Amino acid sequence: METVVIVIHLMVVLALVLVVLLQRSEGGALGMGGGGGGGFMTARGTANVLTRATSLLAVAFFVTSISLTLIAKMNDSPASVLDSLPTSQSPAAPLGGDAPATGGGVLDALKQQSPQPTGPQVPAAQ
Repeated sequence: METVVIVIHLMVVLALVLVVLLQRSEGGALGMGGGGGGGFMTARGTANVLTRATSLLAVAFFVTSISLTLIAKMNDSPASVLDSLPTSQSPAAPLGGDAPATGGGVLDALKQQSPQPTGPQVPAAQ
């Protein structure tokens, strides 16, 4: 269902862009103004058709956008931070050792793996 609505949405977007570009602009730069006398449709009739088509395509754009939002919201399952917590906690300190009590986090593991920096090394004077 979502794929069908996305395809319809893309077709509406392309048609909307084309209809907007076909309209006669104030400067006439992008308009398809076809010059003077007679023809298939008059300038006023073409403007009315393009204006109505733009309105209908804009409504279709908003309807498909809202539908895609609702479809995405229905597929989304609510998640809670409490659901992702582990159910059994390990003890923070070892039971029978002389190791310091640490939380066992990532930073503690990195501290154990790499030696502590002693600061900048200054060469000894000769």
